Order: sequence, then structure tokens, then C-alpha cells
Amino acid sequence: MNIKQKYLKNINFPSDIKKLKQFELKNLADEVRQEMIDAVSETGGHLGAGLGVVELTVALHYVFNTPNDKLIWDVGHQSYPHKILTGRKDRIRTLRKGKGLSGFTKRSESEYDPFGAAHSSTSISSALGIAVANKLSNKSDNVIAVIGDGAMSAGMAYEAMNNAGASKTKMIVVLNDNDMSIAKPVGAMRSYLAKILSGKIYFSFRETIKLIISAFSKRFSKQAGKAEDFLRSAVTGGTLFNSMGFYYMGPIDGHDTDSLVSVLKSAKEINFNGPIMIHIKTQKGKGYEFAEKSEDKYHGVSKFNINTGVQEKSKSNIPSYTKVFANTLVKHAEKDSKIVGITAAMPSGTGMDIFGEKFPARMFDVGIAEQHAVTFAAGLATEGFKPYATIYSTFLQRAYDQVVHDVAIQSLPVRFAIDRAGLVGADGPTHAGSFDITYLSTLPNFIVMAASDEADLVRMINTSVDINSQPSAFRYPRGNGIGVNLPSINEKIEIGKGRIIKEGKKVALINFGTRLNECMVAYNNLLKKGINITIFDARFAKPLDENVIWQLAIDHEVLITIEEGSIGGFGSHVSQFLNDKNLMDNNLKYRSMNLPDRFIEHDKPDLMYKNAGLDSNSIENKILDTLNSKIIVKKTN
Repeated sequence: MNIKQKYLKNINFPSDIKKLKQFELKNLADEVRQEMIDAVSETGGHLGAGLGVVELTVALHYVFNTPNDKLIWDVGHQSYPHKILTGRKDRIRTLRKGKGLSGFTKRSESEYDPFGAAHSSTSISSALGIAVANKLSNKSDNVIAVIGDGAMSAGMAYEAMNNAGASKTKMIVVLNDNDMSIAKPVGAMRSYLAKILSGKIYFSFRETIKLIISAFSKRFSKQAGKAEDFLRSAVTGGTLFNSMGFYYMGPIDGHDTDSLVSVLKSAKEINFNGPIMIHIKTQKGKGYEFAEKSEDKYHGVSKFNINTGVQEKSKSNIPSYTKVFANTLVKHAEKDSKIVGITAAMPSGTGMDIFGEKFPARMFDVGIAEQHAVTFAAGLATEGFKPYATIYSTFLQRAYDQVVHDVAIQSLPVRFAIDRAGLVGADGPTHAGSFDITYLSTLPNFIVMAASDEADLVRMINTSVDINSQPSAFRYPRGNGIGVNLPSINEKIEIGKGRIIKEGKKVALINFGTRLNECMVAYNNLLKKGINITIFDARFAKPLDENVIWQLAIDHEVLITIEEGSIGGFGSHVSQFLNDKNLMDNNLKYRSMNLPDRFIEHDKPDLMYKNAGLDSNSIENKILDTLNSKIIVKKTN
């Protein structure tokens, strides 16, 4: 789609924006918005959040001297307009593609990205660190953090504000209040911001005070400033932000470029020894009708038709792992009133929206607060309930201390449904579920399962319902299953027991997770070469199926484990077991296949697994290399 551009075509870097007249900024913002809609329609990605901050982005780069002044975007999915205006316009249609632009801010991508972000609520903390570093280095550069899209529901934001207010360090925080995260935000903060926004009388009085300040001589300005502070407290009842040491400005219209430029200039020039909070009100999806009407469905999108808003759908009729999980849990909850679901601001992403529709009183969206979600689940478990903490692998990392201290040590039966396990594609390393096998399997008395397909996921959910004396977790990937028939909710798995898939000689391949299908491809290729291997689907990283692993080690010359996780996970536990039982002394050749000790950049999932050395071809070569075979398998391009 060709977009007629009058302004954007001449904007390559923020310095070009400064050449415009202020009244032209609105026109530039309109062109940036259209460019973003057009680009994301081709690439997919995060749409709604970026559309809501177009005017803000233009105004920030107009007022501040980036990259010397540091502009930090929380989460990063608001940053597409920022990328368009900071030297990446010509590459914007490579978003989230292999070797293309990241969908988030990334330090290695641009000097205009001073801090990488893809998880929520890190902006104020990192901005304060940069601001303090500037102060210690006697630098006067400005530091601006943009937080919003629900990120203020996370405790880390308040920890940072508490520290910032006490530090008396000059920095600017822009609160982008769009009344949304991925879904509607929850909690007291949402109500608090709504009360501030309802106090419109404050605006007219405040403007009156400004007129008084400008009309009187400078010797009265200090008293007038005190009057404004008094007015702010009297009319709004005081603000949380003021009480935490911030100079509060707002709320203002985040789509009015003139107002934005004015308030940003004021914040830049104000003589205040401490942090400044600028509260702006925006609309998620602004400027694109379909995104405005359905903010949650247009938070993250696949490719779509601009004219109709229709997104490309998977051609597969096979249900996603997420949907299989949700539907199975609903069936159990219909019979067991003790089952409750918990999500951390991801109801649609985790399938908890499906559960919540059936059991609204038993589904809890706690906001972007994974730490709280885990301990909240632990509290429920102490009273005999069966909480399912349904959290992406990458986000569960944020609550690891709570998993250890509040769940594992007390041996509470919290069930962790770990979505997005393994490599996830376009979101890249920040969202990859690379470490949960390792960080959960190290915990005493924890049960850790991984489904090899959607049928086994059902069995693991069925099994977890009856685990009432210890914590458990089952992991499953993003995307659709492989198309197998689903068992009933009565079919369970014996704890710590795997299954033999194929029986062969010399080589035993032990799978943990959804690499099983790739193992089968490798098996068939090797069979054509006269090599018949054993495939064992372990199902459990903890407890291990020690009897079967012992027998496999005795009966085979080569033992190879494979998993979609980091070093230190399933393979390490198998290795520890083999060593403890002196099974390595029998000339057993043991190898492990796991994610390499590096982060895998975003790409299509199959290409990421090939890059990681966990595709069928890599499995085949690993087996042949270990056997010291002369057969050479050509690597495909």
C-alpha cells in the first residue's frame, strides 16, 4: 500500500522533526500512524499500544534531544512509532522477522534504545539508574520513562517510584493511561486513576493559577506555586504520586500535540529537585477504527487487511495447546468446585478467559503481578483449594523467589500451567520459555512434567488435579498441537513414569517435551540407513523414571537426552543420576541436546530450533557422530 507522505518522507531521525513548525506535528503524527498501520498489516505484531502513543512519540522527540536525552519505553510494544522516527523507517517492514527489527526496544539495534525492554514495568527503575549515573557524572541530559498499557499494576513500578521520590533525582515519568494492558486492567490503581481523570474542575482552576503566575511579578511566583500545590491537594484530595515525592502534572490529552509539547517543555525546564510525573490520557488503537473498537484483540495481531480489519487465521483446524488446556480445565472444574484459575493480566493468552466465562467467581486476573499471583495461589492452596497459576514460562521467571519460598519450601499444591514453553518465534529471546525446566527441577519435592503433544497435555492436567501434597508444573508450547485425538479427563499418568515409543539397539534417545515429533523424523531417516534406535518419552524431569533410564543405560551403547530448555535442566538431572549410579563406568556414551548457551534471536520457530541444533537433522547427526559412523548427513540450507 502506497501512503502519500508530505512530512514523514523527510524524517529520518529526530533532528529532522525539530525543523518542523509546532502546528505541523499533528500532520506528522497522522502520517506516522498510517505508516505503522500499513507496516504491521504486513508483518503482524503489537498494534494497539503503539497507535495510542503516536502523538506522544512525536512530541517527545520534538522537545528532547535524543539520543543524548534518554527515552525509555516500558515493555517495548509501544515503541513502533519511535522506531519509525529514529532511523529505522526503511526497515519497519522487517519487524519480528528473521534478521529484522525486534518487536521491542533493543540496545544493540539503535543508540535511540538506551534500555532493552519486553517485560513490563522496568522503565522507572532503569530510568532512575541512568538519571543517578548522570548526576554522579555531572551530566545534565534528561531521562524520560514512558510507562503505561497496564504496567502500573506491577509492584516493581511502585518500588521504583518509592526509590525515585526519595532520591531527589531529576527524571521525567510519562504515565500513558489508556485504561488497558492486553485486557482491561484490574485493581485499585485503575480506580484511582479514574478518580483523578474525573476531577476535571482541577484543570480550569489550574489554568487560572498559571495565568496568575504569568501576570504577577517574579517575586510572587513562589507563593503562586504554593497556591497551585494547595489547589492540587484541595480539589483532587492529594495524589499518590505527590505523596511519593513526584511533581505531578496532568492528566492531559495524550493526542493533543500542542498540549503535549507544552507540558513536556515545562517538565524539561522546571526547577524541581526530584522526579516529575506527567499523566496523559490516551486511547489504545487510536486512529484505526477496528483497533479502537476491540483494543484487546488488536493488542497483538497477525497480518491483517487494513480495509476490513480481518486478521489472517491459521489454516489448521487443530486446536492450540492453550485452548486444549483451557477446555480440559473447564471440564474438571465442572466436577470439582475447588479448582480455581489465576492469570497475571493474560486471560486470552493463557486461555483463562475461557475458564472465566464458565466460572467468573473462580477466575482471578491479578494484573501484571506474577509475584503476587504465585503467593496468592499459595494462600488458596493452604485452604484446600486447587489453584492453577497459569503463567507464561518467561513471565514466571519474575516470581521465582515466591515459587521457592512461598510454594516449594511449604510443599503447597499449587499447579503451574506453563504456557509458551520453549522457543516462541517472533517475540524472540525475551519471551522464550528457555529456563523453567532448569529453575523448577532444582527444587526439592517439585513435580515437573512436559507434554510431547496435546493428548499428553490432557493427561498431565488430569494427573495434576489429584496432586494434593506437593507443587507441580506442566509445560506446553505456543501454537497448535500435532492433530492427535484427545483422551478423556479420566486418563491419567503415573507420577514419574515415561513411555517407550520405539525399541531399537545401541542408541537410546530420551525425549522431554515436544521435540518428540522431530525425534520420530530422525528415527525414520536413520531406519533407512539401517540404524534402529530406541525412543523414550520421559514425560517427567522430576521425578525421573529411574528404573527405565537405568535399563536404557545398561542395554545401549549411547544415551542421548533432548529437551527444549537450557543447560542445567532435564539432561543434567539424567547425567547426575547416571553418575551417582556409576552407570558412566560401563563405557556408556552419554550426550545431551538442549538449548545452547546463548540467546536465540527471533525468527520462525522451526528456524529457531534449527539454529539451536534441536531439529530432526541435528538429532540425526548427533546420533551418527556419537556412534562415530562414517555416514555423513548433509545439512540442509
